[in-house]
Amino acid sequence: MLNISGISIEVCKKPIKNMHLYVKPPDGKVTVSAPLAMRDETIARFVRTKVSWIKKQLAKFDGQARQSEREYVSGETLYIWGKQYYLQTEYGNRNSLALSGNKAILTVRKESTAIQRENFVREWYRELLKTEITRMLPKWEKITCLKAAGWQTKYMTTRWGTCNTKTGKIWLNLQLAKKTPECLEYVILHELVHLAEKKHNERFVSLMDKYMPMWREVKSRLNSQMLDAAGSHAGNQRRGLP
Repeated sequence: MLNISGISIEVCKKPIKNMHLYVKPPDGKVTVSAPLAMRDETIARFVRTKVSWIKKQLAKFDGQARQSEREYVSGETLYIWGKQYYLQTEYGNRNSLALSGNKAILTVRKESTAIQRENFVREWYRELLKTEITRMLPKWEKITCLKAAGWQTKYMTTRWGTCNTKTGKIWLNLQLAKKTPECLEYVILHELVHLAEKKHNERFVSLMDKYMPMWREVKSRLNSQMLDAAGSHAGNQRRGLP
């Protein structure tokens, strides 16, 4: 880990030839991938030359709207497939979440904690997302002739999705259930294309252009939409839950 001009940078050394600098969505995590034998001083010098660019990227993330930390009480809002719903919390013996007009009616036990409520809502989002992945993934596998060996959902704070190119398995961020549907399609396609090309190089871009010509616009919309608060209850307690 480096700290340059007050910016924390995670350093990942890999068997690669060149350095690569990333400012990753959704919260602007700064990462440098560097060759295994490269000295930390060399990496630091490289990062210093990019400080202005890094700060510009971080400013974009700082300017994004974020949902306040949830207590899951009436008056709060939930986002589902890009649409805002007003939360109406009711009390009962069985947890449920139902949509009615512009309301999301959440039924929970009166003594339940904010963490317990968030865990329930998160699993509700998971089922919603799974249903759409089951519908969308085969469509994009057919279009691209690329097939994932498997997939799972996961709450992530730095990536919308990830692909293990060795196993062929992809992971999709639970927060995608809060975004507009084309965002999920873009991330599914992005991870499938990684099965054909590991790096974000010219070949990767050309494949994205081939299958989804407007992917840049969708990516921009995705990164501009409402995000979770950085310190969400379950995010702190259960980050990385598969």
